[in-house]
Amino acid sequence: MQYALLTEVLGRWKADIIESFLIAQEIDVVLIQETVSDLFTTSFSPVKIFVPKASLQRARNLLKKFDDAQDNTGGPEDGE
Repeated sequence: MQYALLTEVLGRWKADIIESFLIAQEIDVVLIQETVSDLFTTSFSPVKIFVPKASLQRARNLLKKFDDAQDNTGGPEDGE
């Protein structure tokens, strides 16, 4: 199965949330996190999220809905 890059995020925690969301939608996910050294990764190091090429457009649509929902949740950064 061939995979394509869906997006890149800062932080494994964010990648894990997106991974869980996509898996719940029955889309396979592969995460690749860059490391500073062989033994050390930072909480905010880049993580690339890959999905099967056949599911790429569906995953993009789902990610857009996910991002839109996050933007509409409000909070301190929205001035509340």
